[in-house]
Amino acid sequence: MNLTESFWQRFLKSKELPKETKYFEAFHFELTKKVANDLLKLVLEGKKKATASSLEAYRKENEKLPIPGDYSIVTDFDGTPYGVIRTTAVTILPYRFMTYDICKREGEDDSLESWQNNHKKFFTEEGKEIGYKFTENMLVVFEDFELLFQEEYHEEN
Repeated sequence: MNLTESFWQRFLKSKELPKETKYFEAFHFELTKKVANDLLKLVLEGKKKATASSLEAYRKENEKLPIPGDYSIVTDFDGTPYGVIRTTAVTILPYRFMTYDICKREGEDDSLESWQNNHKKFFTEEGKEIGYKFTENMLVVFEDFELLFQEEYHEEN
């Protein structure tokens, strides 16, 4: 049994869920190690309760959209699992319609302008990597989640 599967089984046992219960995905946030691990810490601290993705990324990578009730395993950049989240809501709307009331649930920025700057940069970089172009009309998949389980985070030096 690999590290992710044994982590998942510990979660299932802790919540007395059937062993056959499946998770939607195991993933890390962001494109760089430092930011991915910083965002993981925000989740584990209870400050990050949502994430934003481009709908184009789901399309280009032929991935299913999350739905409320889905479980996911959050890892560090290197793939070590540290948390289990459950999707509570999914909203799809154009980037230009994002408000600070929505964005602040990500726990990353202190203003709408900061969120827009950081996410425009992210979506532009991601788009170059996988083949889409960022626009202000681009659809954003905004996923709210709750942290259900975590293990102590050990940051590498």
